[in-house]
Amino acid sequence: MANVVLEFTASAGDSEPQSRPVLIIGQQTSLQQVNWSQIKGKLQPVVSKEVWQAALSALNPNPTDSCPLYLNHAAVAALPSRVSRHNSPSSAHFVSRLVRTCLPGGTNRCIVMVCERSDVFASACAIARAFPLFSRRSTSSRRTEKKQVTIEFVIIGQDSGPLDPTELEPVFTEDGVRLAARIVDTPCNEMSTDHFLDEIRAVGTELGITPVIIRGEELKQKGFGGIYGVGKAAVHPPALAVLSHTPDGATQSIAWVGKGIVYDTGGLSIKGKTTMPGMKRDCGGAAAILGAFKATVKQGFKDNLHAVFCLAENAVGPTATRPDDIHTLYSGKTVEINNTDAEGRLVLSDGVVYASKDLSADIILDMATLTGAQGISTGKYHAAVMTNSEQWEAACVRAGRSSGDLAHPLVYCPELHFSEFTSAVADMKNSVADRENAQSSCAGLFIGSHLGFDWPGVWVHVDIASPVHAGERATGFGVALLMALFGQASDDPILNQVSPLGVASAVPGEQMERDCKRRRLV
Repeated sequence: MANVVLEFTASAGDSEPQSRPVLIIGQQTSLQQVNWSQIKGKLQPVVSKEVWQAALSALNPNPTDSCPLYLNHAAVAALPSRVSRHNSPSSAHFVSRLVRTCLPGGTNRCIVMVCERSDVFASACAIARAFPLFSRRSTSSRRTEKKQVTIEFVIIGQDSGPLDPTELEPVFTEDGVRLAARIVDTPCNEMSTDHFLDEIRAVGTELGITPVIIRGEELKQKGFGGIYGVGKAAVHPPALAVLSHTPDGATQSIAWVGKGIVYDTGGLSIKGKTTMPGMKRDCGGAAAILGAFKATVKQGFKDNLHAVFCLAENAVGPTATRPDDIHTLYSGKTVEINNTDAEGRLVLSDGVVYASKDLSADIILDMATLTGAQGISTGKYHAAVMTNSEQWEAACVRAGRSSGDLAHPLVYCPELHFSEFTSAVADMKNSVADRENAQSSCAGLFIGSHLGFDWPGVWVHVDIASPVHAGERATGFGVALLMALFGQASDDPILNQVSPLGVASAVPGEQMERDCKRRRLV
């Protein structure tokens, strides 16, 4: 899949299946609404209208189904007929699965996605997830020929007019999704903190932004005891890196803070042989933020947007942090280390405080593969969300449904849970006393405590430990969620539409109120 080029278009043109194999996807009821004239150019002469209609009648999705139309050159696949309230109306996860399993082979292929206009964004991101970029298979390295997959959207429903080419610009979010997945899939011998900084610089160069980088001993000197303490034993030193987009006319500052642990051995509280494999994925939060930042800024963003990357390798060595060590974090608070494998909250605490103190952010969102308990709390498909704002909690859930990157709330109750971190000799410990008491919530509260539970801004914590991967492959999870959640500050109409705030009013007399709502986001 590494040599696959995706092209999203309002019209893929006509071509018979032997020349360009085709897969047509949609809900069965949606497929039945498609006019034969809209798809016959991609199926004739080998597939007739009668064969097409017979195939639609034969589909029996439970939850999905597929039917070949002509040998291995053409197929139709049906999504679930309906979804529950905690799933995405786009059935994004099933879109990815059907593309992986049903798309015919070849060097030039076509996917026809039949959906409502509101599902275009989520469907496009789901298709992108089916084509990972990273591979070190010896056969793939010898393949230089690029494979083309063209994706056309056929819009059904009340707003069923054809897509304007400009409406497909946010669909190029696929670049951000695939970038995030590639970084997460790449092992630490190729994605050290040095390499991750190169990725950040490359995005900065493309956007015309010079990153701010604080690294190694400078972190210690400036008081970043969390990031420095976690990464000081590694060969490649830890770093705090920042990309900042500061357009004219911005009315607020938003900071996305990503956990970028390029490998997590657990430190001296070392992981076992069955739990350590896969820890290359512990940079999933930072990878998602990099992919989302790149796509968001490219499509135009009205407010100040800062991407803060907390990079370190949690390694074992003579200088590694020991249990019982006490570190002073950037907040000035002291932390007694009782578990070196609870390192993500340490680096993120430095990151969110930097966003508040140095970047004057009004809204701070941190994203991380923070706890294994997240998968127990909200499962493999839903990120766990915790925030000091009830409005933003609801907005995250709605953004998850509209983007396909699903999210579900965690308990937010610091007065009951933060006592888990009580220390006799420091302001707090870094790991809970009782691992059966809302672990994922407590981990998030540790981060929020360094901002202060009375901090007046909006703080959102997103734990993506399980949805960051499906099996042994990264998903690029988080990119679509971030873009949808903050879509009202985008210049792009489709992102405005999938934003949890809905489409802004087009009534001229309401322009001032509309702009205020858009700029304040919630």
